[in-house]
Amino acid sequence: MTFKNSLKTAVKGLRANKSRSALTILGIVIGITSIILIMSLGKGAQELILNQVRGLGSATIIIEPGREAQGPSDFGSLFTDSLKDREVEALSKLSNAPGIEDLTPMVVLSTTVAFENEVDSFMILGASPLVAEIVDVYPEFGQFFTDEQVQQLSAVAVIGSEVKEKLFGPSEALNQNIKIKNKVFKVIGISPKKGQVGMLDVDNSIIVPYTTALKYLSGMNYYHQILVKAKSEQIVPQTVEDIKATLRELHNITDPKKDDFQVATQEDIAKRVGTVTSVLTIFLAAIAAISLVVGGIGIMNIMLVSVTERTREIGLRKALGATTKNILTQFLMESIILTLLGGLVGIILGISDSFIASLILTKALGSNWQFTISIQAILLGLGVSAFVGVVFGLYPAQQASKKSPIEALRYE
Repeated sequence: MTFKNSLKTAVKGLRANKSRSALTILGIVIGITSIILIMSLGKGAQELILNQVRGLGSATIIIEPGREAQGPSDFGSLFTDSLKDREVEALSKLSNAPGIEDLTPMVVLSTTVAFENEVDSFMILGASPLVAEIVDVYPEFGQFFTDEQVQQLSAVAVIGSEVKEKLFGPSEALNQNIKIKNKVFKVIGISPKKGQVGMLDVDNSIIVPYTTALKYLSGMNYYHQILVKAKSEQIVPQTVEDIKATLRELHNITDPKKDDFQVATQEDIAKRVGTVTSVLTIFLAAIAAISLVVGGIGIMNIMLVSVTERTREIGLRKALGATTKNILTQFLMESIILTLLGGLVGIILGISDSFIASLILTKALGSNWQFTISIQAILLGLGVSAFVGVVFGLYPAQQASKKSPIEALRYE
């Protein structure tokens, strides 16, 4: 019997039990759909986060206190006070880091903010006017505070659009006084709706001079970050090395492994984010793939039932000259066809669900969630389907091919 005839016979056998065949592939359909949906959402999340990170600009360098944690037991090393005024002054000197165009210390905290009877919790960011340029949060109404106001420790604030809505509603917010940690601040600017930029949720943040935040709000004498703008993207690597050399000399560090600070570029952060999201996506896809194993076991069980039901048919075909290989090929083809059909249906549903999910997430998050389907995910779906068909269809096919034609014809 030729391969073509085996294929026709397998298709005919499956069409004779359409309902059972449809139910048999359900596990495969669910598994493939889940894998494609998870990989699509993982890729979309990765692109969303990377776009937010890139929003800080390729010439931006971030300095954070504490050495990079090497494990759970080293987590406490992240919380140090290694960035103070002397570090800011050293990095501001042209002789130490000639590639730095400008920098701003950063003070970050979350606290309650009050206006009359309205009280809510918001992120407070202490910075200089440079942050407006890097994050592109120039006020839609009013103005940003100046370097002079930073030096004078002025109690002025630029609020995000959500802050304005929650505290003031339809009322006028400009030139009103808000209370942050019992310190009165004057609202001098309102940012337009911006969403997430880097790690900053602009809409739900209040930006104040870092000097004011350090003295009246944080209660500390050190900074949480230093944001650096290099003169150009091309000299970022050299500027990073100059920053490290300056801080090591200031902290008397000779072994780079003992650095009590971290220096990261946007490229570094993008690589870290890409690695984390990729690993997480693969992990979730692997969990979803468990349903393929369950579906494969279901197919094997149904094929065994089919072999038992068609025992007389197998005996008759063998009596008419069908070889063991012919019977094995027929039942194996039935299993592969079932799983490939399940894979195709799963791919179609996975793509459709991914598209619908991207529309829902775009609307829910208020950001452009990209609809992405990788060719690898589709090929993976088809490949895994065929593999499951072969692996879980082989045993029933072997059982069918081993039946004796005389005993099979006697079977009732």
